[in-house]
Amino acid sequence: MSAKIIKAAVIATFILLVAPCSPRPAQAQDAKAPYPAMAPLDGYLMADRDAEIALAKSAAPPALSSDANVLVLEKDGYHTAIEGKNGFTCVVERGWMSPLDSTDFWNPKLRGPICYNPAAVRSILPYTILRTKLILSGLTKDQMVEKIQAEVDGGLLPLPEPGAMSYMMSKNQYLGDGPGHWHSHLMFHLPRMGAASWGANLHGSPVVLDTYHHEGLEPETIFMVPVDHWSDGTSAISDDSATHQH
Repeated sequence: MSAKIIKAAVIATFILLVAPCSPRPAQAQDAKAPYPAMAPLDGYLMADRDAEIALAKSAAPPALSSDANVLVLEKDGYHTAIEGKNGFTCVVERGWMSPLDSTDFWNPKLRGPICYNPAAVRSILPYTILRTKLILSGLTKDQMVEKIQAEVDGGLLPLPEPGAMSYMMSKNQYLGDGPGHWHSHLMFHLPRMGAASWGANLHGSPVVLDTYHHEGLEPETIFMVPVDHWSDGTSAISDDSATHQH
C-alpha cells in the first residue's frame, strides 16, 4: 500500500474519531464516571521538573521547541521554567482543559503537550493559565465556568488572534483513557465558525473540525490537520494510534 493511500486512511480515521465527540451533558452527571471529582493535587503534578520540560518540548519539532518558552505546573498554577527567544510557548496541559462534560476532566493521568505560536500565546494560552489557576485555587468546575464566562462577556479575555495555531506532535502525549496518545496533529484556533469555512470534514480534505471542543467554554473553533510524523521525526502513520478512539 502506498504512503499516499496510508496517509488518506489516517485522515479518514482522524475524522471518524473526532466527529462523534459532541458534548454529552448527561455524562457530567454520571456518578459512575471514572473520575467524578478532583484527585489529590500531587496526582496532577510531575515530580521531575526536567521530565515535564522535556515532555512540553516534545509537542513540536526541536527546531522550534528548543528556543521556546516552557511552562511547568506547580501547586498554584503554571510558572516559567525556561525563557525562550522565538515567541512560542510549550506547556503540558492537564485534564481540566478537556470539555466540561468529558470523563477525563479530572483524570490525573492526562498529559497534553502543546506548543503555541506567538499569536496563540497571546490569545489562547491565557485560557489555559486561567482555567488552571482557578481550579488549583479550589474553585469548583461550575465556579470556574462562571468566572471565565464573566471575563469573556466583559471583554477581559481575548478572542483568537489571526494566525493562532499550535503543535501537538508528541508521541508521549496521553490525551485520556480513550484516545491514548492519539494522532500527531496541528491545530488552528479561530473565532467560532462552521466547518464549511475551511472545507473541513469533506472527502479528500486534510482539515478536520474539532467537534469535541466546538461548543466549549472558550470562544474558539479549532481546525486540526493530522501530520504523518511525530515531533522526533518518526512515522505516525504506521503507529497503532489509529486504533484509539477519541
